Amino acid sequence: RHCLPLVTLKAAMTLDGKIAAPPPLVPEPPAKSLPRTDWITGESARAHVQTLRHKNDAIMTGVGTILADDPLLTDRSGLPRRRPLLRVVLDSMLRLSPESRIVRSANQDVLVLCSFAEEKKRQKLRDLGVRVEQISTVTADGRPEMAAITRRLGDLEISSVLVEGGSAINWATLVSGIADKVFFYYAPRILAGTCSTPFATGTGFPELAGAPRVKDWHLHSFGEDFALEGYLRDPYEISVT
Repeated sequence: RHCLPLVTLKAAMTLDGKIAAPPPLVPEPPAKSLPRTDWITGESARAHVQTLRHKNDAIMTGVGTILADDPLLTDRSGLPRRRPLLRVVLDSMLRLSPESRIVRSANQDVLVLCSFAEEKKRQKLRDLGVRVEQISTVTADGRPEMAAITRRLGDLEISSVLVEGGSAINWATLVSGIADKVFFYYAPRILAGTCSTPFATGTGFPELAGAPRVKDWHLHSFGEDFALEGYLRDPYEISVT
């Protein structure tokens, strides 16, 4: 009805809303041949994420997540899709490395949305099978505007988007008002501390009355983990300006 995708904000966190432990005091070189040991949730919850990815036309993340974790962001459910999964990376200054796994696996199914970038950088990624587009509408700090991003994805006939980002993308998704629903996975752990990574950064909402309220919610159980699924707004009531 509105030519906009349904946007689901997904996150995995501890009970106190942390998505990552503090970085080590002495950084170690990444050992990509070894399995990750810093997962917040267990295998059952992580397997269910593939179900969410399968249900969506696109996955969207920020370049910070790519630089930190080097994910593939693929649908590994093994189920047939109605259309190829589009992997969307928000990268205002085009910092995405050609050596990243998402670029090395690209086959016109990776879309990078930037605000400012050298043509040489763009062409190099395009030569590697990555689609690069510039979003002309930007925020005060020069990042692509989230509403403009969803409009562009709507133009591409993307009907649903799963946001899997870090703290900055999570905040931008909330404060911009583009999120229709949430799917939050929780592990029964408490990281605490000011150095642990929170679910969302930014200034926060100034008043509780103005904070998004999750409605029509229900819980899912995944072993010792659980998840809350609910709506921030009715997608049928979205107004288009």
